[in-house]
Amino acid sequence: MSERAQVSAFVERAAELDAADGLAALRKRFVLDDVVYLDGNSLGALPVEVPGRVEDVVRRQWGEMRIRSWDESGWWTAPERIGDRIAPLVGAAPGQIVVGDSTSVNVFKALVGAVRLAGEGRDEILVDATTFPTDGYIAASAARMTGCELRPVDPDELSSALGPRTAAVLLNHVDYRTGRLYDLPSLTSAIHAAGALAVWDLCHTAGALPVGLDEHGVDLAVGCTYKYLNGGPGSPAYLYVRADLQDRFDSPLPGWNSHAEPFAMSSSYEPAPGALRGRVGTPDILSMLALEAALEVWDGVSVEDVRAKSLALTDFFLECVAAYVPEGRVESVTPAAHAERGSQVALRCADAGAVMKRLIDNGVVGDFRHPDILRFGFTPLYVGFADAERAARVLAETLG
Repeated sequence: MSERAQVSAFVERAAELDAADGLAALRKRFVLDDVVYLDGNSLGALPVEVPGRVEDVVRRQWGEMRIRSWDESGWWTAPERIGDRIAPLVGAAPGQIVVGDSTSVNVFKALVGAVRLAGEGRDEILVDATTFPTDGYIAASAARMTGCELRPVDPDELSSALGPRTAAVLLNHVDYRTGRLYDLPSLTSAIHAAGALAVWDLCHTAGALPVGLDEHGVDLAVGCTYKYLNGGPGSPAYLYVRADLQDRFDSPLPGWNSHAEPFAMSSSYEPAPGALRGRVGTPDILSMLALEAALEVWDGVSVEDVRAKSLALTDFFLECVAAYVPEGRVESVTPAAHAERGSQVALRCADAGAVMKRLIDNGVVGDFRHPDILRFGFTPLYVGFADAERAARVLAETLG
């Protein structure tokens, strides 16, 4: 088959797949242009409803109602209300997620809280050796503050590393560099068998695939909302504390917002019931309500359908790359097996930083991870199969 005929065949297949895509109509709910946007695993696209909602929050709720909005506009209850909007996307029942603070702050709360829940005689924290750097930094600080020893461990070797001293284990559901998806159910089970607590970082999975926090008995979890949940730059993160642990969860950051009677202004701290004890200070209302508006795109959307499209998109993209790109120019470091793949494709490529810059100049936006990784994130709510084909074709032209 000639090169032109090959491209024509892939373009035709992409059009057929897009026509049959049950999620394709969601694309119009986002602000998009003719760029192929494959960086939603860093910053999700803007949902069309958000600007109007933010304008209302600023002009009416803040500008006209002012202090009344804490009660009358629901500002005060936003952290738990929005947490309940996120809950079904990560497989959690209501009342277990609170929104607020950054992912880093929530990692600290979750990890120290997990060590305190583990109790006496457990003085070791295990952390994913390939983790996003901040998680490692926070884990090291948490270990120092709790008198624990920190041990970085490859998730594939976790079972043999667990022991009677292990208090808590902090793992990433997806490796941010490679897109490798780790087996949350089996790893959580192994952690529990050792008598330790499991803390999961869901930044690269919430909104991309089913997580099943309740189903698999996860103890604590954290995640950001600006990637696949499209909450906007710096949108607040969330903290999940399993229901049966909440009355014993001892947050290392008790604040007036998590007090049982916040307006009593008591000099002694009494934690609020339930997930509310994960709150700290005054919520960031502007970004929080922008997130709430963004989450409306999920109404009526099945996470299972999103996962099916994600796998189909990444399969198709890898097929196009294999057909278009000269052999030896790129190597996929993302697992081929569906059970081990998140919603991104990472390609090892010589001079990857310069290559990505040229791709962006030519209308395909992904990102670069040092030293040699091109990352392409596939957000099924607004990325289509024509986007995948075009990205692979432009990559081949860029490397040609």
